[in-house]
Amino acid sequence: MTLPVTLPARISIVTLGVSDLERSIDFYQDLGWPLSSASQEGVIAWFRTADSALGLFPSDELAADAGVPDGGEPTFRGVTLALNLGSREEVDAAMAHALAVGADLVKAPVAMEWGGYSGYFADPDGHLWELCHNPGFALTPDGRLDLPV
Repeated sequence: MTLPVTLPARISIVTLGVSDLERSIDFYQDLGWPLSSASQEGVIAWFRTADSALGLFPSDELAADAGVPDGGEPTFRGVTLALNLGSREEVDAAMAHALAVGADLVKAPVAMEWGGYSGYFADPDGHLWELCHNPGFALTPDGRLDLPV
């Protein structure tokens, strides 16, 4: 068997450590994301996204799985997750929906100096999500980001 020389340029799963699994499952379902049947009730939740999967796992267990100490809930983790949308109006509508189902507004969407439109919300555990329209990034018909090669 020949091993790859490099790691494939893809992200298969993003797993978020959460303090209350059921609350987080409810939040993401309320966003409109379908819960996968691969989820294990009370253990881990899986959501299919356009090109990867989102996992929800209790924070302390995720830290233990990685072999690192549980650092609690920092205000800023040094990571944001982003959803690129097709227009400013889609950003506004998505933000309104996220706030209606319990997200916390971190930064209202605003026009950016580079020509885009962006805002942030936090999920129930403070994970930051950016909702963005970048006119320089094309989206495929199914909503995937189509970056130039």
